[in-house]
Amino acid sequence: MSKLFKRTKILATIGPAVMSEEKITELIMAGVNGCRLNFSHGNYLERDQQISWIRQASAKKGRAVSILQDLQGPKIRLGELKNNRLDVKTGDVLTLDYNIKEHDGSKALPVQYNLAEKVKLGEPLYIFDGKIKTKVVEISSKTAIKVEVENDGVLMSKKGLNLPDTDFGGDIITEKDMADIEFGASRDFDYVALSFVQSASDIDKLRQILLSHGSSAQIIAKIETKKAIETDKNLEEIVKASDGIMVARGDMAVEAGAEVVPIVQRKLIALCRHYSKLCIVATQMMGSMVDNPEPTRAEVSDVANAVIQGVDAVMLSDETANGKYPLEAVKEMKKVILYTQNNTKIAPVEKDFEPVSGSLNYDAISFAVARLAERLNADVIVCQTASGATAETLAAQRPNVPIISVTSNSRVASQLALTYANAAFVRPYSEDYGVDLARELKNSGYLKPKEGEKELLAVVISGSKSKASGTDTIKIRNI
Repeated sequence: MSKLFKRTKILATIGPAVMSEEKITELIMAGVNGCRLNFSHGNYLERDQQISWIRQASAKKGRAVSILQDLQGPKIRLGELKNNRLDVKTGDVLTLDYNIKEHDGSKALPVQYNLAEKVKLGEPLYIFDGKIKTKVVEISSKTAIKVEVENDGVLMSKKGLNLPDTDFGGDIITEKDMADIEFGASRDFDYVALSFVQSASDIDKLRQILLSHGSSAQIIAKIETKKAIETDKNLEEIVKASDGIMVARGDMAVEAGAEVVPIVQRKLIALCRHYSKLCIVATQMMGSMVDNPEPTRAEVSDVANAVIQGVDAVMLSDETANGKYPLEAVKEMKKVILYTQNNTKIAPVEKDFEPVSGSLNYDAISFAVARLAERLNADVIVCQTASGATAETLAAQRPNVPIISVTSNSRVASQLALTYANAAFVRPYSEDYGVDLARELKNSGYLKPKEGEKELLAVVISGSKSKASGTDTIKIRNI
């Protein structure tokens, strides 16, 4: 099984290109472990339909599939421009006014956020993914600012703005986000991704909001601002406060410079592995497949490097949401993951992080299980888990054998679907429900013993439901 079992997971964005039950089912059957719903686009009726299709496909596959709600955050965009175009030249002065509702073709432009309340003179402001560079030269009213253009180019409707040096002062959860959070809480999303995180306090604020709505969704911090990566300490605090991280490389490249992205990605994957947090690498992983049936060699290397660094999941954005070849993109990504994991080792993590307090018991047992499975050349690790914590710390060890996690909690199973090397199943609790599941999966052909062997060699990690001490037992079983 280990040769075919994809340890690094695939998160796919759902959009117009796969807007049907058939196409979403095809994606999940092809290897998608989680679906991202981007709340920068679409409406709630579409979301309900997508959720229904994902849950049906998950049931058909017989395995959990995560659903991630990606909040828009203060993603500042231009409004509608007349004729969807405005040519600008070096030295032009543009007015960005929150009060303008309709563009008249002039250089006074509508913008979807009141920048006058946040920006300072001299701060850079980039438009259209950094294609147009400007700087703030005047705060001209309570709702308008003026910026001077620093290069020739073209602006179009709804293009995004980046303000790398602007401090939003913790005000990153917008009114739209609040409505989307309330909707998401009623739909039981597994993860909520918070955009443009600047500090750990942003995570704490969202967690309180989720709890007030009765949501147990885990929080993914999207790392894409200059503020978030300003110091290693701030980055580490964000990782510790969150349940997982998304390396959002698109906006990060515009805000902090493309050259910093590979280094930040490496740091974040190592931090997440150390603290047993989920890590997702996103943006342009197979970007050329929006229009082409095959990835570039650079894209293949990009995915392979993320796998070697030990990331939990790699993400497809436009490739599956708007691309011409969404299914092919999933298949190509899976092919790269499998070849890489089966032909090289995961890079080790540096040991210079602070100790993880409160989880030493989990870490020690998980370390022992991973090393034991490797020494015995086991076929599978079976993890019986109530909260998912044991499975997460075990995955952080990056074992080279698959982990079959079994839980009686369907929410835990869905959240584990994106966790490294985990195949999560829901079964009624019993003392040996992990072993029973492994036997069932062996009989169905999903789990297979090594060539020439009749029995599976399994390392089983579990705890007693009657004890409060949590995971405390390791067993070796022939199944």
